[in-house]
Amino acid sequence: MNWKMLKLRSTPTSISKIEGYVQRIASEFSINDAKFPDILISLTEAVNNAIIHGNQNDGSKYVDVSVSRIDSGIRFQVSDQGRGFNPCDVPDPTTPDRIECCGGRGVHIIKELSDNVEYLNNGRTVEIQFDL
Repeated sequence: MNWKMLKLRSTPTSISKIEGYVQRIASEFSINDAKFPDILISLTEAVNNAIIHGNQNDGSKYVDVSVSRIDSGIRFQVSDQGRGFNPCDVPDPTTPDRIECCGGRGVHIIKELSDNVEYLNNGRTVEIQFDL
């Protein structure tokens, strides 16, 4: 199995596998200690969103996570088997009228902690880039 790829069943317990995956990536790509938490939090949020919102906690569906080297750093892809979504439809959770509401925080956190985020495949895949 390719260690740069991770296939997770869409169950809450799968989230626990993200930290070990990020630790292996950090070692392989010499990621500094300052960038590690941003990557860990962003990937955890992306996988959590894919499991809960994308795959609707359906244990028969999977979330695929992969990493690749790019010129400026690394890029992660997190893909689910759901129907997709439009990230522009997710309200900003930092506005005064939404600050106490749930929802949309994961998308916002990923955007804030990473250097670039793109949604592909009708929102079923998120690419998260970190400059190193």
